[in-house]
Amino acid sequence: MSREHIRSRLFQELSIKNEVNVEGVAADPAIFQHLDLGGAHQEQVHLCFEMDHETHEGFDLPTGYITPGGLRVAFHWDSRSDFRIVYDSCEYVLTHKGKELFPVTFDKRPAYYGLEASDGTPFSRIAGYSSGYLDGGTVSIAYSNECSLKEKGQDCLFCNINATKDTYSEIQGIKWKNPRQIGEAVAAAYRLDGVTHTNLTGGFVPERREVDYYIDVAEAIQESTGLQDFNGTAVIGAPLDLGIIDRYKEAGFRTLAMNLEMWDPAFYAAILPGKVAECGGREHWIKAIEYAAKVFGKGKVRSGFVAGIEPKRATLEGVEYFASIGVLSLTGAWTPNPGSALEGHRTPHAEWHLDMAYKCHDIFKRYGFTYQDYFDIAPSPNFLIHDLFAIDEERVPAFGGDKREQPV
Repeated sequence: MSREHIRSRLFQELSIKNEVNVEGVAADPAIFQHLDLGGAHQEQVHLCFEMDHETHEGFDLPTGYITPGGLRVAFHWDSRSDFRIVYDSCEYVLTHKGKELFPVTFDKRPAYYGLEASDGTPFSRIAGYSSGYLDGGTVSIAYSNECSLKEKGQDCLFCNINATKDTYSEIQGIKWKNPRQIGEAVAAAYRLDGVTHTNLTGGFVPERREVDYYIDVAEAIQESTGLQDFNGTAVIGAPLDLGIIDRYKEAGFRTLAMNLEMWDPAFYAAILPGKVAECGGREHWIKAIEYAAKVFGKGKVRSGFVAGIEPKRATLEGVEYFASIGVLSLTGAWTPNPGSALEGHRTPHAEWHLDMAYKCHDIFKRYGFTYQDYFDIAPSPNFLIHDLFAIDEERVPAFGGDKREQPV
């Protein structure tokens, strides 16, 4: 098969992945009895957000699945979706309105999920795993699965971190993580599963408490892994004292993230009341990101946009500006998450989000960014931008160079 034919097939799969990201996927939970969830295959653990379109307190669901060409699709359950995974003749198949699209295989459970921290906490309740292309994948830790903005009535309107805690924390045993637990979990993931990136995030806490905690975590990871540079991303709120940003770099984090979420000033004020009240507002967040770009360097800072709430033109303006100063942006499709203030609203249609991904990828290429840059700043390596870079750089299994298992 020619490389052009492979690319064409991968772009078709990418288009389907984008649609499923937006619309979710239905499935009869009973079909997963054949999958050995929590054994051979990776189960969902809601360490931070519920990204399914409906809650599922009574049963487990898989984290994601792989297309024939090797693209990973996150499993976002939605019983109303026209996309459905069915089990047929010992094979799982993705369908659309009853028509077969292609067979899929599900994420394997990482080896470290079967181990525990020294205090007995399962690593699967400390650090979530996402596989990547040729890079071993990412562990993402939400040190806290709640946000203090709730108490003040200032939650971001798209966010469901507190609702997720209310639904799953007792069922799944999700608690605050201490630095020692995190260090042990990251070391196990790096050693056993070839992980090469750590993302540390959580809800709002006072900035002094936040930086001290992150420094403690960095030291614990360095001690447990033996790595001074463990390729860690610290996801923080914009500190009022910009000098605090230097301390994250000094602590050993390779990259820093401050998620602006909205570029348009009016949308920012309406959607992000807590960030206006607690972190100096939009202009200060932008100043903090600009400062971080100078401290950490090109490709070492990210900001996130919740793509689909504000006009596309506004988000792209923000992506372009940040790229011009060496900052990468996440622009994953907004999901009106269960329990958020915007639950029940509608994200733009799939074509809108696919166009956003292509336009952002073009911007990033124009400013000289690569797949590795995007991998090093993202909470998981499975955004559409990762796929576009991976296809460009021929990292996808269809080209024969990736370690992911393909369907047989």
